[in-house]
Amino acid sequence: MNKIVRFFLPLLAVSCAGAASAADEPIRIGVIATYSGPYADYGRQFDAGMELYLRQHGGKLGGRPVELVKKDTGGPAPEAAKRLAQELVVRNKVQFLAGLDFSPNAYAVASVATQAKIPTVVMNASSSGIPAASPYVARVSFTVEQVSAPMAKWAAKNKIKEVYTVTADYASGADAETAFTKAFTAEGGKIVGSVRTPMSNPDFSAYVQRIKDAKPQAVFIFFPSGVMPPAFLKTWKERGMDDAGIKLIATGEATDDSYLAATGDVALGLTTSHHYSYAHKSALNQKFVSDFYAAYGKKMRPSYFAVAAYDGMAAFDLALKKTKGDTDGTKVMVAMSGLQFESPRGPIEIDPKTRDIVQTVYIRQTEKVNGELVNVEFDAFERVANPGK
Repeated sequence: MNKIVRFFLPLLAVSCAGAASAADEPIRIGVIATYSGPYADYGRQFDAGMELYLRQHGGKLGGRPVELVKKDTGGPAPEAAKRLAQELVVRNKVQFLAGLDFSPNAYAVASVATQAKIPTVVMNASSSGIPAASPYVARVSFTVEQVSAPMAKWAAKNKIKEVYTVTADYASGADAETAFTKAFTAEGGKIVGSVRTPMSNPDFSAYVQRIKDAKPQAVFIFFPSGVMPPAFLKTWKERGMDDAGIKLIATGEATDDSYLAATGDVALGLTTSHHYSYAHKSALNQKFVSDFYAAYGKKMRPSYFAVAAYDGMAAFDLALKKTKGDTDGTKVMVAMSGLQFESPRGPIEIDPKTRDIVQTVYIRQTEKVNGELVNVEFDAFERVANPGK
């Protein structure tokens, strides 16, 4: 069964006379995300980011009140995602679609967005070609290639010449491996081995032992946020890989802020590349984190999911201000293309040609600051576009 959750901000009101003007009618946004199962944190982070933006802006986008209609896919489920998108458009009469944590789901929804001419903002799904699947899709999150290539360039710049790659065996894992390999070899580096691990209950001990025997200078890993990175890092430490002098580098999914406290000290010292850290030192991010904790408490740390959801609302808001509240799909997509604004992660823009995000990718190291594990940014690659395009 799909779980449907409707969220109404306290500030929203429906005209008592039942004849509200268009400016008073709520904009309905259909949110397709994971609210149950092992990846339920994705949906919670989306909700928190969207609701926080609305709290900060009087419950309105482009001067109009907002209604969020939420649908649960339970994880990567493209057929369910497409059916839910159709239901949102036909039954719930939404003007926009948002969320989309898994790439297969985003691809499945793209055809619905095209047919119904519904502006759709991708808040996480990171496969390279998603915006190209529909002229009504824009992305405010990232692509796996966008954060993997800078890690390769940083490694080469820091005299790492040989790397072994370990990636999860699914589309995004292949994207990460391809992007890292292409960028690293272009800088003169050499890939000395590679392996793709199963997504379901992998035992990393044999893989790590194989790496130890190969004695590479460094290992690059990519796994989806959640259960896989802590399991790999624990095995890495148990096998004494640091003592063997092999450096470990990764994309930021390995130290996702949502899971970092639970991952524990096995993450200490890990160098990663990503587009957002809870510890990002900007005034806007400090306000974002402060307001986030004030609204939801400190049991949930804001992650890149929450920031992308927050920025998705900002993109809708800015586009609607350009259209003066008009939700016509074509007009909104024209207004959204080329947007540039400051995010809690730093400056971002939506490329007018690809409708994909351009942003800073940071190099970070996991450290313990004031008793908590955080990703401390120490280097950056500015205005990084999706290298897959």
